[in-house]
Amino acid sequence: MKIGLFGYGKMGKIIEKIATDRQHEIVLKIDQDNLHEATPENLQKADVMIEFTTPASAISNIERCFEAGVPIVVGTTGWYEQLDEVKQKCLTSNNTLLYGSNYSVGVNIFFHVNRILAKIMNNYPYYEVQVEEIHHTQKLDSPSGTAITIAEGILDGLEAKNEWKNVLVSDTGETADDNLNNNQLLIESHRIESVPGTHTVLYDSEVDSIEFKHTAHNRNGFALGAVLAAEWVKDKKGFYQVTDMFTFNA
Repeated sequence: MKIGLFGYGKMGKIIEKIATDRQHEIVLKIDQDNLHEATPENLQKADVMIEFTTPASAISNIERCFEAGVPIVVGTTGWYEQLDEVKQKCLTSNNTLLYGSNYSVGVNIFFHVNRILAKIMNNYPYYEVQVEEIHHTQKLDSPSGTAITIAEGILDGLEAKNEWKNVLVSDTGETADDNLNNNQLLIESHRIESVPGTHTVLYDSEVDSIEFKHTAHNRNGFALGAVLAAEWVKDKKGFYQVTDMFTFNA
């Protein structure tokens, strides 16, 4: 398969290595220094484009692929307020887009189990729940897209909560106003140097705590998942999210 890359930073280089290890060919690398090369003719050299850039760039890159008629896998988060508009454009123009807050296989297993656990906890209302996420200091959005997906999974299953609220914790441990209503789910965000990503769901009561955690050791899992997504979506038309790739029996 021929793959093109939007974004050739740390993630882009890891995706390149994993893709070539899986016998794919990288035919295009687009970053901020050569955006002029993202022409329809050049994009059409790729069977699928993989996008890991910034929230400000993601929409433009998606529209470039729609214009060229090339499927795109979008790993950038922070643009989801325009999700409905992008979905409409994708479907009306008969294009292909797959998006997700996290492409890691382990994280998607985590998402699935998190939803099941939230439904179970309806029977035990004396546990209070919160989400904690830790990322590197270069992470531009807060909370992370992964944390939002986790929170939405809890909100879908746990009747006591119907919205989330984010608190960004500074390096000194100080937080913004973290007063919560009973119906609000706290997402506590930490930014620490050189941390690929840790996400924890904590159910806490007076007698004990239940902690459900995913820790990324490096970026390789995200990159592998993005390549798997490109393989999955290559010959499809439509608008997909990463969870569509996975089938869980439980």
